[in-house]
Amino acid sequence: MPAIHTPLHTPQTASAVHEVVTEAFARRDHAGQALARDAESIARACQAMAVRFHRGGKLVVFGSGGAGTDAAHIAVEFMHPVIVGKRALPALALSNDAATVSGVCNEEGVAESFAHQLRCWADPSDIALGVSRDGRDVSVVRGLEVARELGLLTVALTGGDGGAIARDRMADHILVAAADDPTVVKEIHVTAYHLLWELVHVFFDQPGLLTSGDAR
Repeated sequence: MPAIHTPLHTPQTASAVHEVVTEAFARRDHAGQALARDAESIARACQAMAVRFHRGGKLVVFGSGGAGTDAAHIAVEFMHPVIVGKRALPALALSNDAATVSGVCNEEGVAESFAHQLRCWADPSDIALGVSRDGRDVSVVRGLEVARELGLLTVALTGGDGGAIARDRMADHILVAAADDPTVVKEIHVTAYHLLWELVHVFFDQPGLLTSGDAR
């Protein structure tokens, strides 16, 4: 019996694929455009971070749930530069230490999981970078609050409307992924923190901007 060959691509399947792809791009267009409009804010955050690194500070990153993987990724990006000749920068992700996070949550409550560690590990010359999908994560909010009390430069990556972090201006530099879809927020955050890492090194190539730049 001869084999029956069913075409993989029919006009109907092609139309369905086109519709899905168009919808996926549409969901990301607004957030992508908003990120582009934040170019100056991103550059200012990068300069302030570069100044802190130049003065000997380190980057302390934190986030809960899925944002915890972003925190780990960010720390790695700064510690292990993939561009030949670029310097490795000191960074740590507080959410990597499951024993400490769970221990603090048990003893002091979830809200203190990063704040407690910041009090132990951070110095006033450092940078605190909090990642929250919607700006409402109590542990990230509290972490940023304590970081500011300690004198750190504070940077926040949030989504949606920015939540409490944006409303109450809880960080020196706040970058909001303008989307409610958590997958889109994640994609915008990944793009944003790669820009942070890359542009910090651009400022290192301009020493005059490090000595005259604002550490905030």
